[in-house]
Order: sequence, then structure tokens, then C-alpha cells
Amino acid sequence: MIPRVAAFCLGLVLLAGCQRNDLKEPPAELGDFALGLNIVVADNMQKVPISRGATVEEWEAAVSRAIDARFGRYQGARLYNIGISVDGYALAPPGIPVLAAPKSVVAITANIWDDAAQKKLNPEGEKMTVFESLSGASIVGTGFTSSREEQMEALAYNVAKRVETWLLDNPEWFGLPPKPKVVPETESK
Repeated sequence: MIPRVAAFCLGLVLLAGCQRNDLKEPPAELGDFALGLNIVVADNMQKVPISRGATVEEWEAAVSRAIDARFGRYQGARLYNIGISVDGYALAPPGIPVLAAPKSVVAITANIWDDAAQKKLNPEGEKMTVFESLSGASIVGTGFTSSREEQMEALAYNVAKRVETWLLDNPEWFGLPPKPKVVPETESK
């Protein structure tokens, strides 16, 4: 039994180590996208009471770095500006390992603008709730295994990845054909 648990934990740790390797791969297809302005604000964010503390400046810097790392890889012919508001967060404090291992989370609102057209592409801000990734550390509780800076860096990475997924779901914004609509199959009677 113990060797199986050890192998499972080792697998989770290796999985966590692979988390950021996707930035070394070529970026997904986003048509004519190139990152223009990267604006991150956190001056109105709320902290969940049980959370570790973090400053506005720390959140703005962490998310801005993650957006630059992910979207700076795109070399399209047209500039697009990304705006993100950090609305709230919880950085997991130490808890009871495994039984009550709190998870870190951040809530954001994202917007995208076509720089040349000086036009916002999404009619309303896209609200997203982003959790820490599953890993051996998150099962025990990142409050025990990670500093608050490491938690913020991991959440910021997940924010940038989630924003990229949102943009990929809207290819028409970047000169690509729209994604086909998925029509649910109906059962024959």
C-alpha cells in the first residue's frame, strides 16, 4: 500500500513540474494577434478573510509577468490590448494537510481591444474564477508547501492560460473563421 501512495505522490509532483512547459512550445493559433498593451489593475480587489495577504502591486506584477510570458510569444501583424482586473483572491494558508487543505483562487475580469480599430472586442468584461492546478503540493495544501509568492505565480500562470483559452474560443476577433457551433444530437424515437 505504501509503495502505491508514494508512486501516486511522485506522479503528482512530476505533473506539477510539467505545468509551465507549455510556454516552451509554439503558441496556439491566434491569427493576426500580437500583444499590445498589457494592463493589469488590482486596486479594488477583495481578499477572502482566511487568505494570506498580498499587495495590489504584487498582484499586478505577477499577472502582468504571466500575460507577457504567454502572449509575448505571438507574432501576428495586428496589436491587441489585454486588460485584466484582479477582483478578489484567496491564497491558501497552512491548514490540516489533506483533510482541510485550503485551495488558492483568484477572480478576474478580462477585456480585449483591437488597438488599430480602437475598439473593445468583448461587449462585457469576461469574469473568470481561476484555481490553483492539481499537484502533489495542492493535495497536501499549498499553504504548507509554497510561499505566498509561489502561490501567486502559479495562479497568475493559470490566469494567463485561462485568458488564452477564452481568446481561442473567439477566433473571429483575430481574423480567423469562427468556431463551428456544436449542436447537441437529439435522440431518435
